[in-house]
Amino acid sequence: MSSLTHTFLLLRQRLVVPALMLQPQSRNYAAKPAAPAATKKKKLGKLGPIMEKKIIPVETDANKLVSYVCGSNYFKTGEDVKLKPDAEYPDWLWTLNTERIVPLDELDPDTKQYWRRLRKMALRRNNQLSKLKKF
Repeated sequence: MSSLTHTFLLLRQRLVVPALMLQPQSRNYAAKPAAPAATKKKKLGKLGPIMEKKIIPVETDANKLVSYVCGSNYFKTGEDVKLKPDAEYPDWLWTLNTERIVPLDELDPDTKQYWRRLRKMALRRNNQLSKLKKF
């Protein structure tokens, strides 16, 4: 070692060692976290905690089922929508198709609904054909 390096080492020992002796000899580790309150731990599955299923009450009162739209009130307070007589609803409501999907042959080619249905069918066909490709 060179004399300059040796001098620095001696100087460091003289300055650092007495400074260490003056410090208290206690160690200041982080405090241990407080024990959590008695909480119910959730079971862990493969993808994380398992959610418990919520039980939704089912309406069984026949009079309420006939006179109200059950489940229409999503606020905490209030009540469901009360059904009105048929005459108070618009006429177009009773002409809606609720039975079956109208085939493409029966739709008018000049309507937007026809072209949307045609596009949807073409997309489905292309997706099926792409699945059949080997690579």
